[in-house]
Amino acid sequence: MRSRRHLPIITSVIILIIGTIVIFNFHSNWKAQEIPINNPMVTKITQDLAAIDLKSIIHEAEKTVIQIEGQNEQSTFTGSGFLYNEKGDIITNAHVIKDADAIYVRTANAQIYPAAVVGIGEDIDVAVIRVPQLASRTPLSIATEHIAEIGDEVIALGSPHGFQNTVTLGIISGSDRHFNVDGYNYSNVYQISAQISQGNSGGPLIKRETGEIIGINSVGTQDGTIGFSIPIVEVLDQITQWSNEAQNEQLEFSSITDLIRSSDSEQVLDGAVYLTEYFLENISIRDYVGAYTLLGSSLQLDSSYQEFRNRYINIVSLDFSEVDSTIIENNRIKTVVDITIERNVPNKQKTKKETKPYEFIIGYENDQLKILSYKEQAE
Repeated sequence: MRSRRHLPIITSVIILIIGTIVIFNFHSNWKAQEIPINNPMVTKITQDLAAIDLKSIIHEAEKTVIQIEGQNEQSTFTGSGFLYNEKGDIITNAHVIKDADAIYVRTANAQIYPAAVVGIGEDIDVAVIRVPQLASRTPLSIATEHIAEIGDEVIALGSPHGFQNTVTLGIISGSDRHFNVDGYNYSNVYQISAQISQGNSGGPLIKRETGEIIGINSVGTQDGTIGFSIPIVEVLDQITQWSNEAQNEQLEFSSITDLIRSSDSEQVLDGAVYLTEYFLENISIRDYVGAYTLLGSSLQLDSSYQEFRNRYINIVSLDFSEVDSTIIENNRIKTVVDITIERNVPNKQKTKKETKPYEFIIGYENDQLKILSYKEQAE
C-alpha cells in the first residue's frame, strides 16, 4: 500500500526533471542561434527600416505642404505653408503674404487655387489663409504640447526659390532665441541647422522621431547656415481663434483664371516638370492613389484605378533622370524622361531591370495641370 501511495509522487518528480532538462537544452540552442545585436545583418535591416520610415514621413508631409504665391502691381513672390485643419486653412508666415493683393497656392499635385486671408499677425510673424477646395484634405499631426530639445532631429520642408517641396534635414541647435526682424518679434524660437532660405518661410518643421509638426520655419541667416523656427505651441491659440472666427462668405478670394492667363512660359514649364516628377515619385513609393489623381479625365476613363494599380504593383524600384520639357501645340507641354524600372518577373524568383525613355503630355484641365497622356517614346 505504501509503494502505491509513493508511485505518483515519484512519477511527478521524474517528469519535472525531464521537463527541466528539455527546456534548458532548448533555451541553450535558441541562444546559440540568436543573431548578435552587433551582427552586420541586423544593422543593415535596422538601417533599411529607418530609411523607409524617413521616406514615408517626408512623402506624407509633402502632401500637406503648400507653395504660396503672392502678387501685387510691382512683383510676384513665393513662400510656403502647410495645411492646418479640415477647413482648408493653411499656416504660413505673415511676411509671406502681407504685401499681396492676390494670393494663390500650388499643392503637391500641381493644383492651383485662390486663397483668402483668415488672420495675420502684426508683431508675430504668423498668418492663416484659407482654400475651401482643400477642406477635405487631412492635415499632418501637430504636436500641440511638445517643446523640442537641443539635439532633436528635424525635417524642414518648403519651396526655396520656387523649388516646390524641398526637404532639408538637421537638428535643434538652440532654443529660447529672441530677436526682431522687419518689425516682427521672434520670441522663444528654435535655432535649427536645417537651412531656411527665400521661399522656405512658412513651411513646417517636423520632428524626425514622430513625424509631427513642431514649428513654423520663418527666417535664416544670410549665409544659409542657421535657420529659426517658431514653436507651434507658442502661436496655436491665436491660429485657432482666427480659424474659428472666419466665415467663407466674408473672405475675399482672387480669380484663378487671372493667374493662369498671366503665367509665363517658364512657370508653366516648371509646373509640368514638377508634375511629371511627382507622378513618378508617387509610383516609386507605391502611392498609387496619389499618382492616379494626377491623370486627366480621358486617362481615368480609359483605365480604372484598379487597372492602373495592377500596372505598377510588381515594381521593385523606380528611378528617373532629369526631366526635359518643351511647349507644343495648344499650349500643352511635352516632358521627356528616362525611367529605370526593376520589376518582379511573374512566377519566377528573379527581377528584371530596364531603362526606357518616356514622354508625357501635360496640359490644363479645369484650370489644373494634369497628365493628359504618357507613353514609351519611340527610338
